Amino acid sequence: MDAEELAARWRERLEAWAIPDEILARASADPWTHSPERFGTRTDRALAEPDDGPTMTRLTEALPDQGTLLDVGCGAGASSLPLSGRVSHLYAVDSSAAMLDGLTLRADKLGVPVTTIHGRWPDVAGEAPVADVAIAAHVVYNVPDLAAFLRALDAHTRGRVVLELTHRHPTSWMTPLWQHFHGIDRPARPVAEDCVALAAALGFAVRVEEREAPLERFSSLEELAASACRRACLDPSRADEVAATAVELGMWPLPRDRWVTVWWD
Repeated sequence: MDAEELAARWRERLEAWAIPDEILARASADPWTHSPERFGTRTDRALAEPDDGPTMTRLTEALPDQGTLLDVGCGAGASSLPLSGRVSHLYAVDSSAAMLDGLTLRADKLGVPVTTIHGRWPDVAGEAPVADVAIAAHVVYNVPDLAAFLRALDAHTRGRVVLELTHRHPTSWMTPLWQHFHGIDRPARPVAEDCVALAAALGFAVRVEEREAPLERFSSLEELAASACRRACLDPSRADEVAATAVELGMWPLPRDRWVTVWWD
């Protein structure tokens, strides 16, 4: 299968994750948004407890001393700020201004020069220079046109491109709750292998490493229930019911995700 067919298949599979309109209409909050506070907490933990997993290893070995780093879908900087001692300039791209504010605050404290670019990649790729190394961590499942995303990432990197993603869609853990509360099944694809296949078809010499996620998804059953209410378009007042259902369905504690590192030079 060629790159065009794989790209179309990725888009179709990702579009299947859309929430039906009649369910979305009942949502009290946007089910697809991410919490800047939670991302900030994750970044603070990454700074306090540096991860020696494959993603950070591949970034560290490719980044020249005082090199430039492009972080696309940067969040609060969990995948780039731990490299602060080696970076001469960080270029951070995100569609959330609040996420960029959180990254800038932390970068300033670390003494890392940073240029933030507000918008979606590759729409704003023209605002980014070519960097020594690029990272896009936990972003691709939000990208319908993955071929254009990867091509632009490669074009803006003179050294190594590194991707990190969960093996399955990051909300796959909620499938039993969707079936219980709404009577609908969620898709099984795309998965990491689909991203790898497309990157290879685009001509990139991809290499892959997989591991158990270093972090638990939730620190408590209450946190799981609150997240599930928002993402499944359930009223927050049903959190106790969701928590009890998760226990009944054998969903707590949640098994850790599998994280996949994809990279090429």
